[in-house]
Amino acid sequence: MEFTNTTERGMSLGAVFSRIEAFMMKEPHANYELIIGTDSQVHRGFTKLITGIIIRRENKGAWACYRQVIIPREITSVRDKLSTETSLSEEIACYFDDDKRRQLEDIILPYIYQNASLEVSIHIDAGHDKLVSKTAFYVPEMVDRVESLGWLPVIKPYSYCASSYADRYSKSSKIPVI
Repeated sequence: MEFTNTTERGMSLGAVFSRIEAFMMKEPHANYELIIGTDSQVHRGFTKLITGIIIRRENKGAWACYRQVIIPREITSVRDKLSTETSLSEEIACYFDDDKRRQLEDIILPYIYQNASLEVSIHIDAGHDKLVSKTAFYVPEMVDRVESLGWLPVIKPYSYCASSYADRYSKSSKIPVI
């Protein structure tokens, strides 16, 4: 599993966690959101999936990276695409187990009474309007899956990690070497 962003390549999940810790330690009294989201695009002969990880400091910036997965076939089923996207987000979320989340919470703990906080969410690239979105029929299933992990599920139009950040990198039909 390798992650990249605009300044670094080949980061392990452990390195990503270290970057998140360092980002939070710079301002431990702030409100944070740890967000994971995946988007996919079907290209000729393959499907590209991008999973983004964002640590967002309320009103004061963010640090982000992404992981690319290539499936050597075209996933055409809406349910299969959405389920695969959600699975990849869940896989990363499982890395942030109770111990890892406690480590991050310990950073803000001394400032909890000054409103410091950490929220964890998975952004699902699906909308709820059944007239507009083919994914709407599968939202309840994906939301249940995310909630079962103890993460907050977020859907469109608020799921920017999946529908904006990851989407930016999934659209290119080039397969960059990471």
